[in-house]
This record gives sequence, structure tokens and C-alpha cells, in this order.
Amino acid sequence: MAAVAQCVRAALRPRYPLLSFSLRTSPRLLCVATQQKNTGQNLEEDQRQSQNEQKVEPSSAEKMLHEEKTKLEEQLKEVTEKYKRALADAENVRQRSQKLVEEAKLYGIQSFCKDLLEVADILEKATESVPKEEIKDENPHLKSLYEGLVMTEVQIQKVFKKHGLLRLNPVGAKFDPYEHEALFHAPVEGQEPGTIALVSKIGYKLHGRTLRPALVGVVKEA
Repeated sequence: MAAVAQCVRAALRPRYPLLSFSLRTSPRLLCVATQQKNTGQNLEEDQRQSQNEQKVEPSSAEKMLHEEKTKLEEQLKEVTEKYKRALADAENVRQRSQKLVEEAKLYGIQSFCKDLLEVADILEKATESVPKEEIKDENPHLKSLYEGLVMTEVQIQKVFKKHGLLRLNPVGAKFDPYEHEALFHAPVEGQEPGTIALVSKIGYKLHGRTLRPALVGVVKEA
């Protein structure tokens, strides 16, 4: 540092004697100035570095916020899908329950109806067993009994119809395994094979569902 001061004094002596004198009398001034300059440069570098760090930090925070947002959006989507599936399952359960309730209302009486069918069969056989030629004024008791049986049979059929119970008397119709039960197959002249030639026992349907199939004889090819 002393050599530097001497060089500076030698260069400045011809033109600036006062400055040379100042440097001679205060050799530490140049060192102080140099240190201050370096200190200013270091401060500027520190400020720039601090500013760069401040710029980087918000970017990192924004990245973290973006990742958190993406994660929350995925969780929300998953929860929404689960909620929709739960709603669909609940709706299916509700519809099935409603269907079961409606079927219970419609077909809950089918056991009772089956028991009443036996009564209807007895009434039908009773009316069919009375000889038609004996029903006349000369036999008032038989005539009254027969008419009472017929009226009872008509009334019970009205009650059946009111509750959705209908007769199946399929003479001449095509054989349907869902509504008819074949007791035998026999060739019948003049009738198409597969049709019903004889009904041994009347069938019934409850609200469109076969409650008791009709017992029939089916025509087959000769």
C-alpha cells in the first residue's frame, strides 16, 4: 500500500502539488476510499441477491399453492363422484322399495284369492251339474236353488274382477305355457295343431300375472 501511495504522489506532484501534499501527509486516505468503494459494491451485490431471493420466494410459494389447489380439486372431484354414486344407489333402493310396496299391494291377496278360487270352482260345478231340462216351474225348489247358485257365481266373479282377478277360459286359443298347463295332446279333426281343444279347469290371472294356469287339452298333428 505504501508503494501505491508513492506512485500516486509521483504522478500527481507536477500538476497537483496540493493533492500530492495531502496524500503525503495522509497516506491512509486512499485506503479508506478504496475500502468504502468496495463496501458500496458489496452492499449493492447483497441488495441484488436479496432482491433475487425475494423474487424466488414468491414463485416457490405460488408453486406450493398451485399444488395444494390441484390436490384439493382432485379431492373435491372424488368426493363429488362418491356423492353422485351414493345418490344413485339411494334412488335405486327407493325405486326397488317402492316397487316392492306396490307389488305387495297388488299381489298381497293372492293366497286369499287362491283359496276363493276353490269356492268358485265348486259353484261352477254345482251349476253345471243341474240338468237344464229340470229347471222349470214344476220344480220351484230346484229352480230357486239353481238361480241362487248362478247369482252367487256372478257376484263372486264381480268381486274377483274388482280386485284384478280374471278368468282364463282359452278354448280355441293358441297354447301359451305361461297361462296354460297341458294335460294331454290329441289330434282333433278340423282344428289347427297347437290350439286348445278342451279346458278341464278354468285358470285365473291376478293383475296380469298368472295366478293359476288353465288345465287344457292341446291339439296335435294327426
